[in-house]
Amino acid sequence: VQLQASGGGSVQPGGSLRLSCAASGVSLSDNAIGWFRQRPGREREALACISNVDGTTYVADSVKGRFTISRDNAKNTLYLQMNSLKSEDAAVYYCAKVVSWPRAMDYWGKGTQVTVSS
Repeated sequence: VQLQASGGGSVQPGGSLRLSCAASGVSLSDNAIGWFRQRPGREREALACISNVDGTTYVADSVKGRFTISRDNAKNTLYLQMNSLKSEDAAVYYCAKVVSWPRAMDYWGKGTQVTVSS
């Protein structure tokens, strides 16, 4: 199983970014994949997950209304659309294969850095 997050970068407050998580060795149609972030000096935070069963999405209150999770099964890729970015969203963002949301994951991808500053 390999998960590769990409799409991070530097953006001004209020800006947008779309992160991608390309999966190989695992099918998004059969497995739930989630997004997480690690901010400096903070614990890892579970952000969003999409059910492989019925497409139900779970989004953390801290980003609800600004972040949207989606997937493209044909491309076997998960996305995280991040709008209205704030300085506190600066973090390393990861995707992971979910065993039990939000506490049990068994495969992690390398992270992608998001910087939000003016």
